[in-house]
Amino acid sequence: MPKILLVEDNEMNRDMLTRRLEKRGYTLLIAADGGVGVALAKSALPDLILMDMSLPVIDGWEATKLVKADPTTKAIPIIALTAHAMDSDRVQALAAGCDDFDTKPVELARLLGKIEELLKKFPPKA
Repeated sequence: MPKILLVEDNEMNRDMLTRRLEKRGYTLLIAADGGVGVALAKSALPDLILMDMSLPVIDGWEATKLVKADPTTKAIPIIALTAHAMDSDRVQALAAGCDDFDTKPVELARLLGKIEELLKKFPPKA
């Protein structure tokens, strides 16, 4: 099953997304701040990252840039998760290196569609 790294500082959001994604067969790795998220991306090499943009230690914008700058992690697709729904936020997320963008509160069906689409485009390594 695909391994997803969820980088999210809000405990309620982490719990809700973890339960719902595990129920659909995904393996979840959890980071509560951007620093741990970058470290886990490098050590665990997940198949996809869900990156909150408003994080402590290192924000999601910088964490994404760090993941995409590293040759061992640059190919991992990243979906930005943010409560900011302006077009400029989407542009900023894509400019930082995110492969897609989704708004909070998360609409699970829409997010699952984006996850599945990126996993087809960037298939997990067996």
